[in-house]
This record gives sequence, C-alpha cells and structure tokens, in this order.
Amino acid sequence: MKHLSIALAGVALIATAGLSQAADLAAGKAVWEKVNCASCHGADGKTAVDPAYPILAGQHADFLAHALKAYQRGAAGVAPTANVRKNAIMGAFATQLSATDIANVSAWLASQPGPLAVRK
Repeated sequence: MKHLSIALAGVALIATAGLSQAADLAAGKAVWEKVNCASCHGADGKTAVDPAYPILAGQHADFLAHALKAYQRGAAGVAPTANVRKNAIMGAFATQLSATDIANVSAWLASQPGPLAVRK
C-alpha cells in the first residue's frame, strides 16, 4: 500500500509539473497574430466570421491546448483511436505550432474576456 501511495504521488507531481510553468501571454498573442487566427475566429476570439466557428476567448487553456494537439494528430494521420480532430484548415494551422506556442496561445486566449460561463 505504501508503494502505491508513493507511485501515485509521483504521478501527480509529474502531471502538475507541466502545468506549473508560467505561460508567456505576450508570446501567446504573437502566435495568435502570426498564424492569423483572427481571420476565422475574429480579432477578439469571440466574434467569429461564421457562427459555426467556436468562441475561443475565455475558454479553458487546457481544453484549447488539448484541441490544438488533437488537430496536430489528425493532420499527421494518427489513428482515430488516438483522440484526433480532423479538419484540413485547423490541422494546417496547428501543425505550425510548437508545444510552447500551444501553451502560450492557449493561456492568452483563456485570459481574454469572453461570453463563456458555467451554468449552475
């Protein structure tokens, strides 16, 4: 039982280590501008050019990062069982991003005011 507790503590420590690094919000905004995300999602991340496009401003950073990584996997042709998102446009944009870019742009979007809210 003691070994299990130690192992679980180690896993928890490793899992939170990646989250503890502070994202660079200015770099995140630069990624947003460089990749031209505003062309579809709107300059503010909440006024998309098509109502079918998601609102990104104020979304959870971990969700956004997960989605971008899934688009990368989809563009790479990874098996569908590997949690992929297939979209030619988003895949092309996501493949240009490094892990640091994804963390930064996700944090920047999460810091933006948006209409998203948790319903109670």
